[in-house]
Amino acid sequence: MQLHFHRPLSSTRSTSPLSEPDLTSFQSFSFNPSAPDYTSLLSDELLLNILSKLPISQHVSNSLVCKRWLHLHGRLVYSLKVADWSFVTSGRVFTRFPNLTDLDLVRSCIQMPKSSGIIVTHKTMSVHVDTHFILEGFLEETALLPSNAVDQGLRMIAGKYPNLQRLAATGASEEGLLRIAEECPTLQELELHCCGDLALRGIAGIKNLQVVKLMGFIGVFYNSTISDIGLTLLAQGCRRLVKLELCGCEGSYDGIKAIGQCCQMLEELTLSEHRMDGGWLAGLSFCGNLKTLRLRSCKSIDKSPGADEHLGSCLTLEELHLQGCQVRDKQSVKALFLVCENVRDIVLHDCWGLEDDVFSLASICRRVKLLSLEGCSLLTIKGLELVVLSWKELQRLRVMLCNNIKDTEVTPELATLFSVLKELIWRPDSRSLLSSNLAGTGMGRKGDKFFKRSKD
Repeated sequence: MQLHFHRPLSSTRSTSPLSEPDLTSFQSFSFNPSAPDYTSLLSDELLLNILSKLPISQHVSNSLVCKRWLHLHGRLVYSLKVADWSFVTSGRVFTRFPNLTDLDLVRSCIQMPKSSGIIVTHKTMSVHVDTHFILEGFLEETALLPSNAVDQGLRMIAGKYPNLQRLAATGASEEGLLRIAEECPTLQELELHCCGDLALRGIAGIKNLQVVKLMGFIGVFYNSTISDIGLTLLAQGCRRLVKLELCGCEGSYDGIKAIGQCCQMLEELTLSEHRMDGGWLAGLSFCGNLKTLRLRSCKSIDKSPGADEHLGSCLTLEELHLQGCQVRDKQSVKALFLVCENVRDIVLHDCWGLEDDVFSLASICRRVKLLSLEGCSLLTIKGLELVVLSWKELQRLRVMLCNNIKDTEVTPELATLFSVLKELIWRPDSRSLLSSNLAGTGMGRKGDKFFKRSKD
């Protein structure tokens, strides 16, 4: 809330120096704490409606005006990340924020020491830990809340938030998830960390679940296992899935096949740091509605994809994204492109081992309209040209930070292709990017010519 004070014009100039504030204009202003609060005349519903119209950036400061405004502010909050588990078990979260629809409990399920200076980070998650909380490279069991404690909190949440739409938790078991399934029929998105196969039986009753993210084996954090058993339970119980992300999960052809056969509405599948057995790629052919496939930080695509004629293909796939993946194995890369032969968009970012002969396998995909390359330092202009000239439907090309691709090596055929593209982003190496940004500034020349000594 912003307070505007109007001051009268003074006919005499203040004698205060410019470096000091002029306080003479505030002499006529007086603050009376016993003055009536006219907002008390407004009903909670009317005042809540007024506060909801204010910018979100002002909500926190408005909540500090008085206890009533603090209470009303809590009714405007719908998304919350909890860092202290006692905030849930004490019931304070339900009183303070009665209308939550998005609740993230991941950090609160890890018992973080108050005075720790050690931070464990993985991707987007950071946790303060102590030395005795680490066992063989993972969070020790004593660092995580017991499953019965997590389930107790989930039972409380299920009873207080029947309109919950998104939930994220760590270490939940079947019992707690069953209660969520019974009491929260509107739940659409679920994120589970450090859960095993049997825990996934609990989400079978969540009929409207559309987005699921499972975190199994995650280095320095979790050492849990999600295998074909868990994937099959998930597939049979959540048939309306639209988006599925598996992080550090085990499995094989059978688990992916079960997901494809049961979750016929699945449109996006993401595998991060997967530990799949050889042959899992062939299971993608059963995903009849899959449009986007993402692979992130995978040490291998498929250790043993099998014969090409047994792979099949995902006919509806439109986008293929690989980020931070190891692609040195030509057989697995070839199998991936065979399964994704109808793909329209190919995005390759920071992929290890993407040499010319490996990238040439992308010519298997004949209907590509967009290619995005970033951080692929082994690829040369020759390898790029060989593939993109074979794509007759290519419309957009993005090449960034691929240091082995040189501007001076662009051929006339490639230049002709560039001229007809609808979109072209061409910043192949840091040197060409620097020179284009500094054009006309005079920088980039030798120091004795650019920098001048100042004369005293």
